[in-house]
Amino acid sequence: MNLIAAVDKNWAIGCRNKLLVSIPDDMKYFRQTTTGKVVVMGRKTLESFPNGQPLKNRVNIVLTRDKNYQAKDVVIVHDLDELHAELEKYESKDIYVIGGEMIYRQLVDECDTAHITKIDYEYEADAYFPNLDEMEDWEITEDSEEQTYFDLEYVFLKYEKRRDQNG
Repeated sequence: MNLIAAVDKNWAIGCRNKLLVSIPDDMKYFRQTTTGKVVVMGRKTLESFPNGQPLKNRVNIVLTRDKNYQAKDVVIVHDLDELHAELEKYESKDIYVIGGEMIYRQLVDECDTAHITKIDYEYEADAYFPNLDEMEDWEITEDSEEQTYFDLEYVFLKYEKRRDQNG
């Protein structure tokens, strides 16, 4: 499974249920990477999309504890067991965890690849991505040239979980 997120210097991902910043090339990368795939998110992430609509041309799976929650054109699961049963229908490499903080934290250990857009700026934030730089089993395997959007500098990074040397 994959994780995908844009983070700031402190691994922040959002504030008041909104992205910290919208960078067109990052949005394009996200679209290209996840289109035709499966995206897993929490309820608040779905509700943060324009008109609360699911992402087009993807299977949208929402993990929420709210048993009465309903949304059009999404698969709703209420716990990790239900989520895992649903995800068995898909290839692991086609599954992208897209947020928010609680969902990332619950699933980071089950993922083996993370596509991170790292923005060289510190935002006011109330939601964070797990800091992969502090986790010894994750390493950067690809990085892009530095990009700029107005005065923001950012890079596209690919982290992969280190393979067990014995296995």
